[in-house]
Amino acid sequence: MNLSFKIFIALILAIIVGLFTGHEYVPFFNAWVAPIGTMFISLIKMIIVPVVLSSLIVGVTSLGDTKKLGRIGIKVILLYLITTAFALVIALIIASLVHPGSGLELAAAKAPTVKQSPGFMAVLVNMIPTNPIMSMAKADMLPIIIFALFVGTAITAVGEKANTLLSFFDGLAEVSYKIIGMVMEVAPIGVFALLVPVVAANGPKVLLPLLSVIACIYVSCIIHAIVVYANIVRFVGKFSPIKFFKGMTEAMLIAFTTCSSAAALTINMKNCQEKLGVKKEICSFTLPLGATINMDGTAIYQGVCAVFIATVYGIHLTMPQMVMIVLTGTLASIGTAGVPGAGLIMLALVLQTVGLPMEGLALVAGIDRILDMSRTCLNITGDAAMTVAIDYSERNHN
Repeated sequence: MNLSFKIFIALILAIIVGLFTGHEYVPFFNAWVAPIGTMFISLIKMIIVPVVLSSLIVGVTSLGDTKKLGRIGIKVILLYLITTAFALVIALIIASLVHPGSGLELAAAKAPTVKQSPGFMAVLVNMIPTNPIMSMAKADMLPIIIFALFVGTAITAVGEKANTLLSFFDGLAEVSYKIIGMVMEVAPIGVFALLVPVVAANGPKVLLPLLSVIACIYVSCIIHAIVVYANIVRFVGKFSPIKFFKGMTEAMLIAFTTCSSAAALTINMKNCQEKLGVKKEICSFTLPLGATINMDGTAIYQGVCAVFIATVYGIHLTMPQMVMIVLTGTLASIGTAGVPGAGLIMLALVLQTVGLPMEGLALVAGIDRILDMSRTCLNITGDAAMTVAIDYSERNHN
C-alpha cells in the first residue's frame, strides 16, 4: 500500500469518525487528538529551511558551468521560470474567481495571526538577506532562496576548490530528503489527527470545498496547457499544437497514472525524438533539467491551495501576498525535490511565506494523489513544449 493511498484512507477514516461522533466529542478531540496533528505540522516546519537551502544550492550547481551551457541553458531556464510564473498567475486568477472553500468556516480553528503584507517595493528590498543566518532562524523564505541561488552560482564559479562545500550541501540535501520520507511515513496519522476535530466540529459541509479545489487545479492545468504551451509550441517552436499533444499522449498518460516525472522521463525523451522530431542532444539536456526545475503543475497546486486555505480560514489575500506567492513558488520550483511529499513541503513553504496557517495542509493532503496526477502530467508536458521550442531555436541559429 503506497503512501498516497494510506493518506487517502486516513482522510476517509477521519471523515467517518468525525461525522459519526459529532460536536459532543470536539473537546476530547481538541485535547487528545489535535496535538498529534500539531506535532506533525511541527515536523514539516522543522525540515523546510534545510531542504530549501540545500536542494536549491545543489539544483543550481547541477546546471554546470554557465559559460559551457551557453545560450541553450539560458534560454531553457528562462522559459521554465517564465512559464512557472504564468502557471501561478493562472492558478491565482482561477481560484480568485471560483473561491474554493467559500462557505466553510473552521469552527474548531483559532483565528490565525497573519503577517501584515509589505508593499511591492518592500517585498523586493526584503528579498535580499542582510543576515542569512537570521533569515534561516526566522524561516524567512524569500531571503533564504536568494541566498541559496547566490551560493549555488558562486560554488559553480569557484570550481574544484568548492567541491567540499558542494559535497556538504549535497549530503544535507540527501539527508533532508530522507527526513521528508520519514515525516511522510507518519503523514496518515498526522492527517487523521488534524482532520477529525475539524470534521466533528463542522460536519458534512467540510467535504464540498475539496471538490472545488480539485476542479480549480484541473481547470487551471488545462488552461495553462492550451494557452501557454500550445502557443509556445506554435509560435516559438513552429510546430502544430495538435501534433504535439498527440505525440505526447503516451508520456502524459504515464505521468498521470504514476504521478512520477522520473517514471515518465524515458518515454518523454523517446516521444520527443521519434514523434516530435527533436534532436537527441537537445532532449538529453532540456528534459532532465525540466524534471528538476520546471514545476508548472506544482506551481498551480500551490497557488490554488493557498487561496483555498486562506478562504476557509477567513483570510483575505492582498495583492502583495499574491506577488509573494508567485515569487516564492517560481523560485522554489528550482529546488522542488522529486521525492514523495516534496509538493506538500513546498506548499508549506508558500504558506509560511505569506503567513497562512499550515494546519490547512491537512485539508488537501488527503486528496494529494488526485491533485498529483494532474500536476505531474502538466510538468512533463511543459518539459516537452520547452524542448520543442529550444530545438527549433537552435536549428534556426545553426
